[in-house]
Amino acid sequence: MIYTVTLNPSIDYIVRLDRLINGITNRTTGEEYYYGGKGINVSLVLAELGLDSTAYGFVAGFTGKAIENGIRNDHIITDFIKLKNGISRINIKIKAGEETEINGQGPHIDDEELERLLQKVDRVASGDTLVLAGSIPNTMPDDVYERMMERIRFKDVRIVVDATKQLLVKSLKYKPFLIKPNRQELSEIFDVEINTEDDIVRYAKELQKLGARNVLISLGGDGAMLVDETGAIHKAGVLKEKVINTVGSGDSMVAGFVAGYVKTGDYGYALKLGSVCGNATAFLPGLATAEKINELLKKFEEEFE
Repeated sequence: MIYTVTLNPSIDYIVRLDRLINGITNRTTGEEYYYGGKGINVSLVLAELGLDSTAYGFVAGFTGKAIENGIRNDHIITDFIKLKNGISRINIKIKAGEETEINGQGPHIDDEELERLLQKVDRVASGDTLVLAGSIPNTMPDDVYERMMERIRFKDVRIVVDATKQLLVKSLKYKPFLIKPNRQELSEIFDVEINTEDDIVRYAKELQKLGARNVLISLGGDGAMLVDETGAIHKAGVLKEKVINTVGSGDSMVAGFVAGYVKTGDYGYALKLGSVCGNATAFLPGLATAEKINELLKKFEEEFE
């Protein structure tokens, strides 16, 4: 089983306007909403790829019910902790020429509720995959990912960590199966300027020395690179199509990589499917769909193989 953890899920409410004028009532030209959170995004794209997953995390109030009902399908088991107080956050994305975001803080999570989540993580068994994605809410202890990994450290679990800077670095002692920094995050971790492919490979290998098994570096418009646990280096390009939305592209890449590896055990294919899923999300208003993934997979093979 694949398990994803989303500590602070959200409803992302997108409003479109010709322009935003402060101090008056503005009328939208369009509205959309999506159920968000990095782990949830991974589960949703895994479902499009036909893989089952269990979504862990916290939900609260009427928005929490909407998130849980909205993502539940034949391939996603929702197993959230339901909080006693507060509501799951609503993030507002205002698209009016420039994009403005107003992100909610989310509900308070007490020690008892956190312990209930940790007990769920205890169920993760050898052979399973655990995806830890996103930042930790400021109402929670900043070592919560470490606590989860500590509880399963003697099991043969593929741990995937998609988090920034110190959250990522602190996970390395648990030898995660996969980490996914981008170029900027790689630069920040080592406090260096990274300009070349040789630089990327060098510092990816430094992360491996610290414990990471596989290092996937997303490079935006330049594609992605993978330094796998055998030392092999894999590269993936980017398909040329109009970019509509970059939110969730990295999560989609993680989902594609995990699915590709689970299905084939081949790191090259995992990178290809991950890149295709990331591209598919970038070319759609929401997350990647099975139809778009299959379309781009054919294009990817024609262009790069």
